[in-house]
Amino acid sequence: MATERCHELAEGDTLRRDFGWALGVVFRAYLKAANEATGSLPGGPRGHQVLEAATRRPPVSQSVIAQEIGCDRTVMTYLLDDLEREGLLTRRPDPADRRSRQVVATEKGVERLERLRELIVRAQDFVLQELDEEDRHVLRCLLQRSAVRLDSLDPTAPCNVVRDIAAADHAG
Repeated sequence: MATERCHELAEGDTLRRDFGWALGVVFRAYLKAANEATGSLPGGPRGHQVLEAATRRPPVSQSVIAQEIGCDRTVMTYLLDDLEREGLLTRRPDPADRRSRQVVATEKGVERLERLRELIVRAQDFVLQELDEEDRHVLRCLLQRSAVRLDSLDPTAPCNVVRDIAAADHAG
């Protein structure tokens, strides 16, 4: 079991026992590997996430994608412009709401995404090389469960998160 294989740390090594420190180290390693994997793709890893979202059926709007990946709407517009210039996606009016734009991957975008997926898996394997397959699966499942729950609470309202943490501190 994963907990039986925890890395032994020196007594008093509180920094390396800190959850935030561990997340930060893993995140920075992943970001570096993912940036290398995505190469010249506009937006790097974020551009990869946009392409993933652009393959959905039915298509979703650019505002939905921006909210899901935690990207400012203005930044998202520039990123979509760059991806569209590369011929990787297109934006089209939403038939249900002409003010909204659906983001759809082009054939070229789908082909690029297939290659990117392989490179992203290699980046993930690099970051998780210390873990066996079972531990990798467990870690991914736990992170996904936590991320889905936190995302459902309203990812665009960090003030609510701070308020909730402060309320929990006062209650405890």
